[in-house]
Amino acid sequence: MTTMNTDKDMPLQGLHEECGVFGIYDFDGSDVASSIYYGLFALQHRGQESCGIAVSETSGPKGKISSYKGMGLVNEVFDEETLEKMKGDIGVGHVRYSTAGASTRENAQPLVLNYVKGTLALAHNGNLINAKELRKDLEYTGAIFQTTIDSEVIAYHIARERLNSKTAEEAVRRACMKLKGAYALVVASPRKLIGARDPFGFKPLCIGKRDNAYILASETCALDTIGATFVRDVRPGEVVTITPEKGIESDFSRALPSEQEARCIFEYIYFARPDSHIDGVSVYASRIKAGKFLAMDSPVEADLVTGVPESGNAAALGYSLQSGIPYGTAFVKNGYVGRTFIKPKQSSRESSVQVKLNVLKEAVAGKRVIMIDDSIVRGTTSDRIVRMLREAGAKEVHVRISSPPFLWPCYFGTDIPEREQLIAYNRSIEEIRQIIGADSLGYLQLERLSEMAEGLPICTGCFTGKYPMEPPKEDIRGEYYDKEADMAKKLERNLL
Repeated sequence: MTTMNTDKDMPLQGLHEECGVFGIYDFDGSDVASSIYYGLFALQHRGQESCGIAVSETSGPKGKISSYKGMGLVNEVFDEETLEKMKGDIGVGHVRYSTAGASTRENAQPLVLNYVKGTLALAHNGNLINAKELRKDLEYTGAIFQTTIDSEVIAYHIARERLNSKTAEEAVRRACMKLKGAYALVVASPRKLIGARDPFGFKPLCIGKRDNAYILASETCALDTIGATFVRDVRPGEVVTITPEKGIESDFSRALPSEQEARCIFEYIYFARPDSHIDGVSVYASRIKAGKFLAMDSPVEADLVTGVPESGNAAALGYSLQSGIPYGTAFVKNGYVGRTFIKPKQSSRESSVQVKLNVLKEAVAGKRVIMIDDSIVRGTTSDRIVRMLREAGAKEVHVRISSPPFLWPCYFGTDIPEREQLIAYNRSIEEIRQIIGADSLGYLQLERLSEMAEGLPICTGCFTGKYPMEPPKEDIRGEYYDKEADMAKKLERNLL
């Protein structure tokens, strides 16, 4: 499920990671829909386009799943009355940012499958690079698809494998052996909660516990929100099965040597919430480190260090702590600009930046400002923010980026576009500086990334072109992907 954003750099829009997943099994038999709701609310930053919840009663008749999903934010799709009707002690939830496939309710998750062995509810975060081939294989054996997302391909393969497997978890494991790419899966069968993580560990997945209930979630912040305690991370290549009889069972049949693992570094740079921990590493501490490294490697004399909200704030604080230059707030973010905001017309597109973000003139007037952001993809909005600082009276504007320059696309779930659309492609840092209008420009050095992640193996493909597995030779979004329509949709959204 990969997508391409036509203009990443709209402030507060940022790079996109497509989904957040959440699952819970309450062994005491209590309803879990409201817990899933609050868990998804904590994961809202991972996807704002659609969301859904599916629950069932393990003591009730097999095959009965109550599900509801829709377009919009979690608090727009669900209300108290809807949640009250969703009875069940096991369930999964999902928040989505649109990827391969249209932005429609049909493509929202979780997916619910009714098949000869019963039912499955599945939520998926990630992107498969062999989805097109897997889909064709299924189509040629009679499968009829209801969506255009690769998550349905996974669900079909699990259902198919279940016909020849003794258990649901064995079917999940067998299906995962066919998948190439990035995935974190949460699957609810009638009596089991199952989680799976790809062998490279691209996407995060953790286990939590609250009283007599167990939780699977994309990030630890979702555990905190519902009052659960962190148990451990699902390890790369692991399939975990949660039941009242046996607690947490583990299968490492697809594990790789640890040095071959390849976590997405952008979880630490941008995607994850700063109060989350991923594979034992604090996201907040990683961003503080990135800022400190920038101050060490790209120092400059200035009066104020500030971050572009929200992702630049922690790195800006790190820069300040290392350099001794005061940290301050220079931007005011309009927290009420949601997906229903009326978009400016194309003729007034420039104003859309200031609708979301405004500069505190009193904070920057007459000062030399260091502005920290997480990345520059196309550069168009970096140009606008630099100009806004100057118009507010900043004497100098020095831009520091808490990631290296993007030089290659991503095939594993981050919407980094084709090389030709990347500002760093075939340009020097000095040329980029001139384009965005900064007095100086510095990026995080590539060798600092491993230090940011405390030595964990990471994927650096979007910076180096060296991917942990062979990238696809054609557009992995497949024939069902309408590139022109998707471009138009993203352009419209970015005018927000």
